[in-house]
Amino acid sequence: MTLLDAVVVGSGPNGLAAAVTLARAGLGVRVLEAQPTVGGGARTVRLPELSADLAFDLCSAVHPMAWASPFLRAFDLAAHGVELAAPDVAYAHPLDGGRAGIAHRDLDRTAEGLGPDGDAWRDLLGPLSAGWRQVTALALGDKRTLGGMLEGVDGGVAGLASMLRPGLRFGTGVLEQGGARWDRRFLTEEAKGLLTGVAAHNITPLPSLSGAGTSLLLASLAHAGESWAIPVGGSQAIVDALVRDLEAHGGTVEAGRRVERWSDLPPARAVLFDTTPATVLSVAGDRIGPARRAALRRFRHGNAAAKVDFVLSGPVPWQVPDVGRAATVHVGGTRAEMVAAEDAVASGAHAERPVVLVSDPGVVDPGRVRGGLRPLWSYAHVPAGSTRDVTEAVVRQIERFAPGFRDVAVASRCVPAAQMEHHNQNYPGGDISAGAATMWQMVARPTAAPDPYLVAEGVYLCSASTPPGPGVHGMAGWHAARRALRRDFDVRDLPTLRP
Repeated sequence: MTLLDAVVVGSGPNGLAAAVTLARAGLGVRVLEAQPTVGGGARTVRLPELSADLAFDLCSAVHPMAWASPFLRAFDLAAHGVELAAPDVAYAHPLDGGRAGIAHRDLDRTAEGLGPDGDAWRDLLGPLSAGWRQVTALALGDKRTLGGMLEGVDGGVAGLASMLRPGLRFGTGVLEQGGARWDRRFLTEEAKGLLTGVAAHNITPLPSLSGAGTSLLLASLAHAGESWAIPVGGSQAIVDALVRDLEAHGGTVEAGRRVERWSDLPPARAVLFDTTPATVLSVAGDRIGPARRAALRRFRHGNAAAKVDFVLSGPVPWQVPDVGRAATVHVGGTRAEMVAAEDAVASGAHAERPVVLVSDPGVVDPGRVRGGLRPLWSYAHVPAGSTRDVTEAVVRQIERFAPGFRDVAVASRCVPAAQMEHHNQNYPGGDISAGAATMWQMVARPTAAPDPYLVAEGVYLCSASTPPGPGVHGMAGWHAARRALRRDFDVRDLPTLRP
């Protein structure tokens, strides 16, 4: 059997980013995917039980990082035919009483809408949105090396100097919004909700440092440019562009190829796993040293999301019209309500009013609307391993802020958290973050080792269970692949990603 240079297990965005990087260096690369279709958490599929004509995003649907990621910016999605459609309202947060926080792409317009909190919002997020490249590089770095912190920032030493001020503002903002002082800056529930809804993406008790980091990064990107975007046609457009580039450089992809033991792998000089640490432990076995095995076994998964897909006969009838201009809506009520809901989930209970994320791609991609019908994507936060059908809880939460929603929802399908791993093994128990999003595990991810990607000689982990963590950005794959190039293939001149 021919010896390959590299095998990548898993075809999510990180696995494909690793494969593209290796193939562009002239290596022979094969990607193995257990599912019948490629893409991991970024797949777009047909659901005949709901509608034969509509395309549904299986997991991720909205992609702030696809616009901001240093890897995907260098890859240049637009040059590969991927159109990222960004709404003028990046995201919204409805409240009772016909109120809502509206995050316009325009910072000043957002501040004006927040009334007495406008100046405080501008003071917190203005410098971060102006320095978004530096903030993104810091957030999406490898959490270990100086070079890994400078990806996407030009200028060498000058580039490092340019990171100091945005980095300091980001760090102080995280300390403020991640601790006991988080309620002191803002007076209104609109401003509090805009940050808390984004922080809740981490599915962790609030306030938290990791949640604050997520909220400040994504909220600042909302004002930085065409972020919070929907790929036209669905998330699969990003995956398909990466696959085309991989194949153009000689790489191959095999779907429906499950890897459960080392003998399932074709011979290769390097193997990169876009999987959970548990999968690496199971497949690589004694190839991993005892200390690293013990450290990987300590990796913890977090709480979960249960997915509900809807077919609507019209747009969501949000009580505040501007909410309907956003492709992403955080539904959870006040900050206090969201804190209570996340505490309930952390204690193993289902919140009566769960935090719900809603996305209507038809807001910016009219092609997703067919025959008057449109898909609506949603998930609710639940305890890990939950088997509950959360459809009614999600409907109640949306109806609360969009009276008449039940009348336009003509079909629905729930995927309980316990079933999420059936379509993506990287989501055990419904953990869509591929690991508990605590501050420690966002830095020491998956372990505190100096190289978070190297598992054993010629064996690497490159999934969202490694830095920088969850999101469609490809950065974990990029970081891991470049280490493999240097260590296993002595490639010092890293390949360009330009089309």
